[in-house]
Amino acid sequence: MIKAIVHADKEWGIGKDGDMMFSLPKDMKFFRETTMGHTVVMGGKTLRSFPNGKPLKNRLNIVISRGQVRDDCIIVPTMDALKNEMKARLLEGDIYVIGGAQIYRELLPYCHEALVTKVDAVGGADTFFPNLDENENFVCVYESEPMEDNGHTIRFTTYQNKNVISL
Repeated sequence: MIKAIVHADKEWGIGKDGDMMFSLPKDMKFFRETTMGHTVVMGGKTLRSFPNGKPLKNRLNIVISRGQVRDDCIIVPTMDALKNEMKARLLEGDIYVIGGAQIYRELLPYCHEALVTKVDAVGGADTFFPNLDENENFVCVYESEPMEDNGHTIRFTTYQNKNVISL
């Protein structure tokens, strides 16, 4: 199953100046535990935003990037090559789309679910995730009770895609 995983502010903002807007330990723990042992898919900017530009440990990292050569993750040059790589990996388990914004937009129609940690704040984002509350293909099927995370109120939500497109 393909899933998007993201945290977003009240305006569906997901980033500012190439980085996350909030430091959310509970959300990071959820992300780590959810994606551990699975395949993660991202763009080159997202990979470069990680500490020392290193891929996530204990996950198969697939990165769409032109001109990058690495031996610590799978690099694909085009969206078609990325979709083919994802299709080949689906039998191995869940695939998580982890950013950035362009990758989310391109792959969201193929995602069965979107796991969105909603932050009850406005972070001054310059990068946004599609507003799933206004997308007729997605329906919110789960919302946790609000909880505090590093001074912010968050809720874990799950949206299901009613019209998933096959790879």
